[in-house]
Amino acid sequence: MKTFAQLTIVLVIAGSLTAQLRTLTPGFNMFSPQQDVQLGQEAKAEVEKTKPILNDSRITGYLTQLGGRLAHSPRAGSFPFSYQVVKDKSINAFALPGGPVFVHTATFVAAQNEAQLAGVLAHEMSHVALRHGTHEASKGQALQVVAGLAGAATGNGMLGTLARAGINLGANSVLLHYSRDAESQADYNGAQIMADAGYDPVKMGRFFQTLEKAGSEGRLTQFLSDHPTPGNRVQAVEKEVSLMPARNYSTDSPEFQNVRRLVQGITPQ
Repeated sequence: MKTFAQLTIVLVIAGSLTAQLRTLTPGFNMFSPQQDVQLGQEAKAEVEKTKPILNDSRITGYLTQLGGRLAHSPRAGSFPFSYQVVKDKSINAFALPGGPVFVHTATFVAAQNEAQLAGVLAHEMSHVALRHGTHEASKGQALQVVAGLAGAATGNGMLGTLARAGINLGANSVLLHYSRDAESQADYNGAQIMADAGYDPVKMGRFFQTLEKAGSEGRLTQFLSDHPTPGNRVQAVEKEVSLMPARNYSTDSPEFQNVRRLVQGITPQ
C-alpha cells in the first residue's frame, strides 16, 4: 500500500511538472500557411541560384533522414520540410517560410555529435512551424503586405509582387532576421522537438554556447548575426528540460560521424 501511495505521489508531481510546459502558437500574420509555402519555394529558388549548394546524396540524404525524424514531433507543425547543404566556411543554418532548410558545411564540422546538429535543425524547423519569417514581414507593413498579397493573388510570383509593393522578401531580408523573442521561442519549441525525437535538448543550448564563444574569438559564425542571442540560452533550455518527463536520450550515431568526416574533406567556399 505504501508503494502504491508513493507511486501516486510521483505521478501527480510528474503530471504537474509536465503541465507547466507551454505549447507555442504562431503570432500575428497576414500570410496564410499556403502562402508561406509558396513564398518559401520562390525564395528557395533564389537561394539555389546564389548559394553553392552541395550535391552529395550521402550528406543531403543523411540530413533529410535526421530532419524527418524530428518532423514527427507535433511541435514541428505540418509544413513540407526539405533539407539542403550549402558549401560555406561560416557556421550557419537558416530556414525559409513553409519548410526549406539550409545548413552550411561548417556547421557539420562544428557540431561534435548528432544531438547538436539535431538541435540546429530543430531550432530552424521551429522558425518555420511558428511562422516567424512571415510574422516579421507582417509587422509594421500592413498596408504594403495587403497590397502585395492582393497582387500575388492574380497569379504572379509572390517575391516579385511583394517587392513591387515595397517589401523586399529575398533570402537575405526580414524573412531570416528574427527578434530575440523569436529566438527564445525557437529554442523552447526546438527543445521539445528534440525531446520528442529522443535527443537530449540540452545539447542544443551547449552548441549555441560554443557558437557564442567562437564569435567572441573572431571565428566565422554567421549564425549569431542572423540569430541574435536571447541570453542565458543554456539555462533556459535546462529549465525547460527539468519540466519534461524523465527519458533516455541518444546523443550520437556512427552515421553522423561518417558524414562529418565526409564534410571535413570538402573545400568550403
